Amino acid sequence: MSKNGMISSLIDIRNAFLVEVSIGIPANAILLLFHILMFLLKHRPKPTDLTIGHLALIHLVMLIIIGVIAMDVFASQQQWDDITCKAVIFSYQVMRGLSLCNTSLLSVLQAITLSPRSSWLAKFKQTSTHHSLHSFFFIWVFNLSMSAHLLISTVATTNHTSNSFMFITKSCSRWPLNYLLRNIFYTLGIFRDVSLTGLMALSSAYMVTLLCRHRRQSQHLHSTSPSPRASPELRATRIILLLTSVFVLLYLIDCIVYSFSGIWWENDPVRLCVHILIGNGYATIAPLLLTSSEKRMITFFKSMW
Repeated sequence: MSKNGMISSLIDIRNAFLVEVSIGIPANAILLLFHILMFLLKHRPKPTDLTIGHLALIHLVMLIIIGVIAMDVFASQQQWDDITCKAVIFSYQVMRGLSLCNTSLLSVLQAITLSPRSSWLAKFKQTSTHHSLHSFFFIWVFNLSMSAHLLISTVATTNHTSNSFMFITKSCSRWPLNYLLRNIFYTLGIFRDVSLTGLMALSSAYMVTLLCRHRRQSQHLHSTSPSPRASPELRATRIILLLTSVFVLLYLIDCIVYSFSGIWWENDPVRLCVHILIGNGYATIAPLLLTSSEKRMITFFKSMW
């Protein structure tokens, strides 16, 4: 790519970054604020409220970190030191893992909420909030442990950096781990991603089955067509199904970009930015989808005014 073409691409991607972050941060902040106020004011929560608030917090922090990384890519500033590189890259990877785990948990909780009383999942309805707190603790510990190796392998890029380093950002690089450790962390990462994505697929398939059953029952009861107004649970279920579909789609695109472009192996800011832009589009789309199904937000903020 020519120098002028690279500059033009960087400008376009920088503008896309600004749009993504300027939409995602306020959207996640509003969604998080709503659930905090609902909790503090003792409003009757839904089983998924705590998980949605947690997901909004994760995405808010993630987008702030993306903004910091974007400053390192686009702005002309001094190189980061080792501590800054370790903190930024480690926090970013932890937030990405938490986003995957929390989305999977949200899908499972909604499947439990939608399940009929005759289902074996119904016994978890009353204790779903209690189980969510334990799940949050587990996924935090798990993802902090999964990304701990970055605290050792991430270093600041210098003019004397060896060719064996893997570039992450303009200021940061990674020292390759030995063969055994690299394969251990790679296998654990693949197992986490595949198992949680599969769990999302199973819970989504279960919810689709319940929605189809509800549709047939509605057609039977109304003899002509389903009720024109779906219940809040059904609206929320459709949004969460859409949410998981968006996540899986962006995750697959992200994996393809990662696999075939060698982003982490070359000091190419354009491909690096494309990778981060695609990988974090979910953090901007998720709060918009969740807010669109949250009719309580309009009523709540109107009552506050």
